[in-house]
Amino acid sequence: MILPAELVANGMTTACIFLAGRNNIHTWWIGIVGCLAFALVFYESRLYAEVALQFFFVATGVVGWWQWLHGNRGEALPVSHGNIGTLCRAALVGILATSGYGALLHFYTNAYAPFIDSSVLAFSVIAQIFLMRRRVEAWPFWLLVNTISVPLYINRGLYLTAALYAAYWVNAVVAWRKWQRLSAPASGRATQ
Repeated sequence: MILPAELVANGMTTACIFLAGRNNIHTWWIGIVGCLAFALVFYESRLYAEVALQFFFVATGVVGWWQWLHGNRGEALPVSHGNIGTLCRAALVGILATSGYGALLHFYTNAYAPFIDSSVLAFSVIAQIFLMRRRVEAWPFWLLVNTISVPLYINRGLYLTAALYAAYWVNAVVAWRKWQRLSAPASGRATQ
């Protein structure tokens, strides 16, 4: 059964993700609304790492909004690439965070699939940080998150959410290509 909060969460988050892939500043405020609705949905599904993640997204939504507008010495932040060292460290941190938070949820809560849930949390945090900094590499991390999320949400009966995360996977591929083009030296302005 699809809950009203799940409809609102998915509608707003779909708009947010679509706009992020198109480098549009409105992604941030729309995402904040969607995340608040998803916090309720995931709490009711006992996906506690996902609940924590939604509050992280709300906070980073405010910061990302500001950074995209003013994060480059008062001007809009351009789309750019991260370096290989940063990417490797981010992947290692994601693995360690998944292990640590997964163990915490496993031993101290009734969480469903604590390690899988924690991997969504850990790699979503990494992807969001790259997105906030307008790094092209945000999109491969979102591909990973979406790949893990779809079966997790199906197993919790969140079929609409699972279907939309499958669509977000496709959006991440499209966005990755678009951001690669935007990272060229002559581009990089935010779509207002």
